[in-house]
Amino acid sequence: MENPTTIETLIEKAENYTRTSIELAKLNAVDKSADLLSSAVSAIAIFVVVGMFLMLANIGVAFWIGQMLNNIAYGFFSVAAFWVVVAIVLFLFKDQLIKLPISDRIITGLLTPKKR
Repeated sequence: MENPTTIETLIEKAENYTRTSIELAKLNAVDKSADLLSSAVSAIAIFVVVGMFLMLANIGVAFWIGQMLNNIAYGFFSVAAFWVVVAIVLFLFKDQLIKLPISDRIITGLLTPKKR
């Protein structure tokens, strides 16, 4: 059997390096995807709990305001009016308040190395 030449050895090492680099890129992509997915799931769980709290608190506040105004319907209308104002503000400033912070957080999460 003849000894491999320098060029053949170099080509073999380049192939091994390329395979290793591709495998490392795949593993990094899987790691980042798993991190983002787990963050999204925990955020959704927190959102559901906070949403339930806000819904029950809104019902309580509506009944309380309704009793103060001697008409329960007025309490619900006033709480609904508050949320319409909040919705209008969010719609007008959605890029600054929602879109940019979320996209910045996603980009930061993808580009920063994970601390173990």
